[in-house]
Amino acid sequence: MNVKKFIAATARDALRKVKETLGNDAIILSNRGVPGGVEIMAVAARDMAMIVPTQVHETPRPERKQPESHADDDYRVVLSSARARISQPPQPTVVPAPASHQHVAPRPAASTVNAGIPRTGALRQMENVRPGPSVPPPSRGVPASSVPPAASAPASVARRPEAEVVPMEVMDEIRSLRKLVEQHMAGFAWGETARSEPVKTEVLRRMLDAGFSPQFSRDMLADLPREMNALEAMAWVKGSADRSLVTIGQENDIVDRGGVYALVGPTGVGKTTTTAKLAARCVLRHGPSKVALVTTDGYRIGAHEQLRIYGRILGVSVHLVKDANELRQTLLELQHKHMVLIDTMGMSQRDKLVPELTDMLAGCDVQRLLLLNSTSRGDTLDDVVRAYAGETLAGCILTKIDEAASLATVLDVIMRHGLKLQYVSNGQRVPEDLHLPNRGYLLHRAFKDVPEGSPHRLDGVESGLMMANAGMVAVGGSRG
Repeated sequence: MNVKKFIAATARDALRKVKETLGNDAIILSNRGVPGGVEIMAVAARDMAMIVPTQVHETPRPERKQPESHADDDYRVVLSSARARISQPPQPTVVPAPASHQHVAPRPAASTVNAGIPRTGALRQMENVRPGPSVPPPSRGVPASSVPPAASAPASVARRPEAEVVPMEVMDEIRSLRKLVEQHMAGFAWGETARSEPVKTEVLRRMLDAGFSPQFSRDMLADLPREMNALEAMAWVKGSADRSLVTIGQENDIVDRGGVYALVGPTGVGKTTTTAKLAARCVLRHGPSKVALVTTDGYRIGAHEQLRIYGRILGVSVHLVKDANELRQTLLELQHKHMVLIDTMGMSQRDKLVPELTDMLAGCDVQRLLLLNSTSRGDTLDDVVRAYAGETLAGCILTKIDEAASLATVLDVIMRHGLKLQYVSNGQRVPEDLHLPNRGYLLHRAFKDVPEGSPHRLDGVESGLMMANAGMVAVGGSRG
């Protein structure tokens, strides 16, 4: 096969040379840019036909004279033998005729691609491309006659091979290996940190045992001075937590300030009982005529009657509303009251009605108090805060602290989300079991040590593994 090289300043000039030398049916093998122009490797069609065997034989037909090829004729694509085998669809098997009747298949017409394949898809797009001066030279395997001399060759349309899809089983194995490596690294890092910073390691273990989250523990220990002993370090961490906890005092009690407040939160957190406790505190200070109760809970059986019983005991009025219009009208009638408390329907933090409730209260200029259950898990409390967060959230009330073994988890959530703690509730008595927050008592309950024999106490490298699962391999990653 006689391969020739053509170099010209532009692709148009190079193609013209190819046509003049090898004819309109010349096969372009490659093209590339070279200093000063374009280089095209081409071969004559007759030379290519010598190495590409004819696979299909048909009954001889009288040959028609092909029209003379001009620059503006439709171009056709003749692929090399290897590419033809890939691009052609399976051809039907044809029984060869006797030797006397064998005849070479005629050359395909200009409107087909390799043995009658119509131009579709990418090849049709190549035909419709308008040539421009910045279009690169033609792709390999395209004959010189396929590109008009007055236009640059179209860009290559050969698709890149798609990325191989990794089976799900392989990905699971990779994740398992990664987890195993992380755990080993966490164990090594924990051992190294325990040797280099034993005080910080011990404080971290005690915080995790108490129920604080790895993120909060990491933040508290970030600036711990290294020269402190264990006793001083615990006092330093408790001081940092005390500064992070936002509470109200006697001077800014909402019962004295007054206003319209709605108690919101998940089911079973104690909204109705806490509403009655707040109403009783306000009645003791300002009288029953200055307080009103409103309930939106028309779903739970007996919810309205329960609040109405509290209202009769306290001597305050109780109103039932069903929608935003009724609530707005009721609040307009109660605007002379010192405090209006709204008991809302309890619903899961993942309920789609939560945003509707929040919007309804915000539209009526009502501040919300979020009730948090002290016995809930930290991730559950995080979901609750995210669901009920918003500009009209005036703070939170901590309920059922008498049922919780530790207050570390719920105080962790309050401090991380920057909530203002308004009250704490520790029982069912009205109004005795509602108090302003005692910071010293709450932090003492939060940092209380776990007994030695407790099944919830971390042992050995378990603290390091727990920090690794939380995205922190070593506590020494941020040293103070």
